[in-house]
Amino acid sequence: MQKKIYLAGPDVFLSNARDILGQKADMVRAAGFIPLCPGDLEVPPSDTKKGLGLAISAINEGMMRDADAVIANLTPFRGVAADVGTSFELGFMCALGKVVYGYTNVETDHFKRCADFYGGALTRSPDGRIRGPDGLSIEDFDMVDNLMLDGGIESRGGIFVVGNASEDALYTDMQAFAECLRLMASRYAS
Repeated sequence: MQKKIYLAGPDVFLSNARDILGQKADMVRAAGFIPLCPGDLEVPPSDTKKGLGLAISAINEGMMRDADAVIANLTPFRGVAADVGTSFELGFMCALGKVVYGYTNVETDHFKRCADFYGGALTRSPDGRIRGPDGLSIEDFDMVDNLMLDGGIESRGGIFVVGNASEDALYTDMQAFAECLRLMASRYAS
C-alpha cells in the first residue's frame, strides 16, 4: 500500500502556492507516495472568518491523521524561526507517532539567526546564558531551529535536511525538499 505524505509548510501563503504545492505533489507521486496538501480539499462555507479558519484547521488535522508521514518546510518564515502553523503540524504528527522529516532552505542555524536579529548585541549573563539586549536567553545548541523541532524529528528517526537557497528562492527552491523525499523513499524501501 502506498504511503501518504502530508506536506506541511508556509507554502500555502505564497502568491504561487498552487503551483509550488502542485510541483511538490508531482514529486511525491513520482517517488511512489500519495501527497496530502493543505488546500487540496474543499472548505465548507462559513458565516464568520473564525468559522472558516476553524474549518481549515479541522480539514488539515484530518489529513494529518490520515497521513503516514510528514515532510515539513521549516524554512524561517516571517522571522528567525519556522512558521508557527508548520511547527504545530510537526508536533501534531510527532504526537501521533508518525514519521517526521523536515527541511529548511536557510543554511544559517537558529543561534546565528537570533544573534543577527539582535544585531550581534549579545551578552553572557551570570547564569551562563547568552542573552539579547532585551534580557531573553537564546538557545545555543548547534541546531537548525528550536530544539523541540530538531529533537522531535531526530528522536523519531527522521532527518532534518539543510539547504542553502538564494534569498529570492527561499520558498520555491526544491533541492532540500527533493533530498527529504529521496531519504524518505529510501527509508520505506528498506
